[in-house]
Amino acid sequence: MPKKILMIVGDFVEDYEVMVPFQALQIAGHEVHAVCPDKRAGDKVRTAIHDFEGDQTYSEKRGHDFALNATFADIDPQNYDALVIPGGRAPEYIRLNERVLDIVRHFAQARKPIAAICHGAQVLTAAGVVRGRKISAYPAVGPEVIAAGGEYERIGFTEAITDGNFVTGPAWTAHVEWLRQFLALLGTKITHEETAGAAA
Repeated sequence: MPKKILMIVGDFVEDYEVMVPFQALQIAGHEVHAVCPDKRAGDKVRTAIHDFEGDQTYSEKRGHDFALNATFADIDPQNYDALVIPGGRAPEYIRLNERVLDIVRHFAQARKPIAAICHGAQVLTAAGVVRGRKISAYPAVGPEVIAAGGEYERIGFTEAITDGNFVTGPAWTAHVEWLRQFLALLGTKITHEETAGAAA
């Protein structure tokens, strides 16, 4: 059954980490509402491209503009089945918004699926919902996970981890596994059928 999914973003959200799940979850048949504090449906957020080019940390470049399709002020988290929190630089400032944190706490307390990638875990730690949970994130966020009482999982950059209703991963390089595990939590099954005339 299709789910209604809330995605909380902000300016300089990571380009892949907002674009890919926003589109992929809709391809899988779900309804996704992307919102940003103090912005309305039709407004845009700027994105940042974080890349791994052999430096000690990621590099950052300007990405695409991403159009929001819902208004943050109108959101009632009770109307949603799951939550997605992309990474990038947005989490470090949207976590200062108390309503963002209240929304995250609603999903955690109701045990609804929550998917966070890369720096998205900064919102989870600020909301105080990771205690006792196994959480992956970009390595620089690991100390925050530990300080908030979570177990920081050092997994490969193409891996993700599920702990209860949380699915987390270290970066956009983990998208395939992160989305696969999130879809499993949502109860989504993708099947393949042979079509007439297909090669054997």
